Amino acid sequence: MFSARLSSGPRSFFVRLSVRYAAFIVLLSAVPATVWAQQAPPQSPSTAALPAEPQAVHLKDYSKPNSPFPNLLKPYAPQEIAQPNLSNSPRIDTLMHDGKVYLSIDDAVALTLENNLDIDIARYNLNIADTDYLRAKSGGTVLGVNAGIVQNTPGGGVGGLGGTVGSGTGGTTVAASGIGTGTNGLAQSTLGIGAPITAFDPQVTSTLQVDKDNTESVSALSPVPVIAQNTYTANFAYTQGFQWGTALSLGFNNTHITTNNTTTLITPQISSNFQFRVTQNLLQGFGSLPNRRFISIAKNNREISDVAFRLQIITTVDQIEDMYWDLVYAYENVRVQKEALAYAQKALADSQQQAKVGTVPPIQVVSAESTVATDQQNLILAQNNLQLEQLLMKNAVSRSIEDPIFAEADVIPTSIMQLPQEEPVIPIQDLIAQAINHRAELVESRIDLNSRDLSAKAVRNDLLPSLQAFAYYGGSGVGGDLNPLCKTTTSSGTVPCFESQTAPPPFKNGGPVSFPSTLNQLINSTAPDKGFGLSLSIPLRNREAQANQIRADLEYRQAEVRLHQLENQVRIEVRNAQFDVKQNRAAVQAAQAAVDFARQTLDADQQKLKVGLTTQTAILQDASTLTTSESSLVSAKAAYEKSRIELDRATGLLLDHAGIDVADATRGQVTHLPNVPYVAPRTDVTPTGQPAPPSQTSQPQQQGGQM
Repeated sequence: MFSARLSSGPRSFFVRLSVRYAAFIVLLSAVPATVWAQQAPPQSPSTAALPAEPQAVHLKDYSKPNSPFPNLLKPYAPQEIAQPNLSNSPRIDTLMHDGKVYLSIDDAVALTLENNLDIDIARYNLNIADTDYLRAKSGGTVLGVNAGIVQNTPGGGVGGLGGTVGSGTGGTTVAASGIGTGTNGLAQSTLGIGAPITAFDPQVTSTLQVDKDNTESVSALSPVPVIAQNTYTANFAYTQGFQWGTALSLGFNNTHITTNNTTTLITPQISSNFQFRVTQNLLQGFGSLPNRRFISIAKNNREISDVAFRLQIITTVDQIEDMYWDLVYAYENVRVQKEALAYAQKALADSQQQAKVGTVPPIQVVSAESTVATDQQNLILAQNNLQLEQLLMKNAVSRSIEDPIFAEADVIPTSIMQLPQEEPVIPIQDLIAQAINHRAELVESRIDLNSRDLSAKAVRNDLLPSLQAFAYYGGSGVGGDLNPLCKTTTSSGTVPCFESQTAPPPFKNGGPVSFPSTLNQLINSTAPDKGFGLSLSIPLRNREAQANQIRADLEYRQAEVRLHQLENQVRIEVRNAQFDVKQNRAAVQAAQAAVDFARQTLDADQQKLKVGLTTQTAILQDASTLTTSESSLVSAKAAYEKSRIELDRATGLLLDHAGIDVADATRGQVTHLPNVPYVAPRTDVTPTGQPAPPSQTSQPQQQGGQM
């Protein structure tokens, strides 16, 4: 009977343990959400009002974890991230007619928000910041978010300040912000350091083990030559930290031992114990500020990501608008060069006809031929520049130019500038105030300053000694059956070694003691284990913490100076942008006067030529002057428009003035078409049989002449 219990005991023991283990897991899964997560994730904005679109991008809020209900295994399964969308938005197809892309500046901006890869790359940072926030809510350190500006659009140039027509390709500026780096060029930072943080996510650990140990005896008192002992272990533990510096732990351990040792009182022997312990930081790590510092930094970094994405939109739109006016310049310059060539060819034909009748010398024909050759070369250069600008524009407003039809299509600009009769008079101090309140770089710096202030306070807390108060309660129990092989030799013979007076309390009346009875001993104070105390750790001299505190404050002061430096830089940029607007407006007026003068001079000399008061050479010189003046006027107009764009960028109002919805840019789907000011539709390039583009018919009426 005993041997049967001994052989079947471990199996039944593990069956019971498995059932209890499953019940333990289910119990933990039923713990309220306030225990599992220390802070509810932010609610994502409602998307119910958004139109249904086939190609939504990055709409998921990754700061929300996978819920374990009703699928307990879902938190342990990887989330699939969609492949990048590298196809162009349908808007491009609506703008193509007769193998050409008729592009207004509003459509160019809309296509940029939907397709530009610089913006698409920056868009991922929003989701990356969400994951950092999720990581911080678990009690983990944050990895930081890249808040740099991507400037990889060829032809976009770097910024608008001092840009010239036809500027070269842009570069990439990568500047990380957040934990470990900062925004001031530091390779490492005190941002985020401080007292250790216990993980806020609960953790369940367990150990299930079978051990069969046979040991050869070398003791003269050993009753058997080889002691065989089988040990079955089932241990479970639960740990969790809280945001006010409290740590909770619960351990539940079980062993089942069988042996052939005749001196062992109980076999099989069942042992169980548990302990519940609570630890509270009283000095270092006390309170929510040092324990929530990563959550606060992650939230600030999420705000920085939003601001950085807005700055990315501003930067890219600034570049695209500059590129659009480069395209307009190239398009108008081809027209000017064609007119110049047509006039030179007509002058050559007239010279040849006059040379036949002897009214002009043959050398004048040679001069006219030279002018035609020069104008042909200028036209080829202008056409090549136009093709390049068209290619750059197609690349900037699309994700891919692999479509042969789109790749070969000409881009026809359908917008022209309007020069206001009078520039809006806004005091410079008002412009500077707008810039101080709206510039994304300043907002980023202020948020970063807030993160550094929180971190500096946590670093000061780390100066304190470590003092922890703890309390625990536990118990232990023993079960199993008496060993029938355990004998004691006396003068009267051999008798069992069991004595009720010295046996464990559960065995006072003999065995066996079941596993449930063993567990009952854990809570009935048969063998309690309880206590409380203090744990104190004082680092002598404390030099590391002192250095961290001083450096944290120094970095905070450094960030304050950097913010002030940025404000000074913004003031200079605003003033310089306002100067450029005034200068370029004057340049446009001067260029327009030069064109008018050159055209009147040409008309007057043509009248003189009819009566023989001038020569064909003078006419060609007048035509060349007119061509140069018209080309300069086109360039001056583009430079003027770029200076207006730069003023909007410098004041931080570029998106507001252009009517750009940041939510559309975030989704990558434009539902509100931008409305760039001081722009009029070009009426001479509307495709045959097609109405004017919607973006141009919706333009507000502006005062002033067309450009």
